[in-house]
Amino acid sequence: MVDRSKRGEALNWRKGSGSAGANECVEVAASGPAVLIRDSRAPGAGMLALDSAQWRTLVRSIRNGGLDGR
Repeated sequence: MVDRSKRGEALNWRKGSGSAGANECVEVAASGPAVLIRDSRAPGAGMLALDSAQWRTLVRSIRNGGLDGR
């Protein structure tokens, strides 16, 4: 689940608990109807914005192993 940021407030960036404090993962934040995704190693390099359907598809693909790259 992604916590929704309130308009006018700083984004609440979150990363997976499996990263153990390292910057080797992606971070997510919700902004209005969009879920934003960025690389924790390069947070200033840009981000992806997904709508709710795209976010659900991405999460489903990750859970099903569809993005393992094998």
